[in-house]
Amino acid sequence: MPENKSVSIIFESSNLPIFFIDTYGEEIPDDPKILVGMKIIDNGPGVRNFVDDSPVYDGNAGFEIRESSSQMFSKKSYGFETWDANGNDIDVSLLGMPTEADWILNANYADKTFNRNALAYQVSQNMGHYSTRYKFVEVIINEVNMGIYLFSEKIKRDPNRLNIAKLSSNQNTGDAVTGGYIFKVDKSTGSGGDGWTSAFPPPVHHYGQTIFFQYEYPKAGDITIQQKQYIAEYVNTFETVLAGPGFGDPENGFRKYTDELSFIDYFLVNEISKNVDGYRLSTFLHKQRESLGGKIRIDPVWDYDIAWHNVNYCAGDELTGWAYQFPCKGDYWQVPFWWGRMLEDSTFANNLRCRWEMLRGNLLSNQWFESYIDSVALLPDESQQRNFTVWPILGVYVWPNPWPCPPTYSTEIESLKDWIFQRLKWLDVNLPGTCYTLNTNTLTVNQSGIKLFPNSVGDLVQMGNLPETNIVSELEIIDACGRIVYRRQIKLESANHFLDVGFLKTGIYTLRISDGKTMNFSRFVKK
Repeated sequence: MPENKSVSIIFESSNLPIFFIDTYGEEIPDDPKILVGMKIIDNGPGVRNFVDDSPVYDGNAGFEIRESSSQMFSKKSYGFETWDANGNDIDVSLLGMPTEADWILNANYADKTFNRNALAYQVSQNMGHYSTRYKFVEVIINEVNMGIYLFSEKIKRDPNRLNIAKLSSNQNTGDAVTGGYIFKVDKSTGSGGDGWTSAFPPPVHHYGQTIFFQYEYPKAGDITIQQKQYIAEYVNTFETVLAGPGFGDPENGFRKYTDELSFIDYFLVNEISKNVDGYRLSTFLHKQRESLGGKIRIDPVWDYDIAWHNVNYCAGDELTGWAYQFPCKGDYWQVPFWWGRMLEDSTFANNLRCRWEMLRGNLLSNQWFESYIDSVALLPDESQQRNFTVWPILGVYVWPNPWPCPPTYSTEIESLKDWIFQRLKWLDVNLPGTCYTLNTNTLTVNQSGIKLFPNSVGDLVQMGNLPETNIVSELEIIDACGRIVYRRQIKLESANHFLDVGFLKTGIYTLRISDGKTMNFSRFVKK
């Protein structure tokens, strides 16, 4: 495997932010974090960063190596916390991101486009979900150029990250114990470990495979016995209902416990990218407090550097086929039964198809992917030359790259785009379900079900003629490009409701409300 020869590539400036790390002579371990000095040069978008510029951050940090299988690479990924002089966490804003203390520097060593993780984050974000914010940077450790990294937020409960209710150790009863929780399906290495085993094995379990859920928030060392019992029982109820005969019932089936749209969008991100680790590894779920919505949502997306046709095993290099039908029976980590079961429900399949067709016209169009990938590739076009001088891997096999490996950075980019276009075309033909148009007089869609006053609104819109169902419904506002720009849970206790839309930009929007059985929507103009 090509090695970094510990010879710094001299450069005076970069169009990317520059991280300088000084380990004070110590090796960065897997665990625990060690104290380092950290300086960050970032003069803002469109402004060059010179190595002798004044840093925007000049202080301490706690560094450690992160990830699992990628630790075998010479170019390591790192997790770090911003620290004060005493080694305590301090919340700071880095590269314009909201203040926090926990951050990631992802090496993306096997992804020679540097594009794949960012691409998954952006697709999910465009769909209206929280995804980790990210920026490309150059990293210098102990005066040695380590190349291009993807700097990003760590998945964490935070008002500016995964915004779910805070759950403390004394909240063990009533509404409080119902949320929020973050849990995941993943390997036990890295930040994983304690959790519980599902009562429902994966469809493929010839060798005794099980599905293991791991505590992410509250952390395994903080979560109480009552909280453990609550979240395990809630997930078990969801799985029991999903496996049962009435699983598709709109009121008492799986939708009672899960946010259907988040499962649809998660399915699409994993299937577009043909993610060989999809659904079975790095799969994060969260549950909000009942009074705030309560249902299980499956996001944020995470760890897609070997997706998008960048793996040579378990059919990850094949253009066709489904990622959720993981073909490697001998692998211990298998896919939960949820996806095949949900697709047996015609309503889920039809909603999936409708969502696909809506997004395919804009945010999942060939044009969007081409424009986005080109724009991302343009950012490190200068610094990638330094990266591949330090790490001479272009045209060279790096586990688990498919063969042959494109010989240049530009051909890596073109190969990625070409595969995505073919994959999208395959999904156009093979994605299940039927999206009934508004002219088919279907009972599940009611275009005139909501009356908006006025239709051309300023900061406040009145919604009238609402169905008084007295149940929690999903309200969404979609912009002209099909992006969900606002989402909340509302309880339809009266026929009228006021909504503040002052945060919206001028334009045409669609307001949509769904209670699991009926979808009502109407359009309005924001002045």
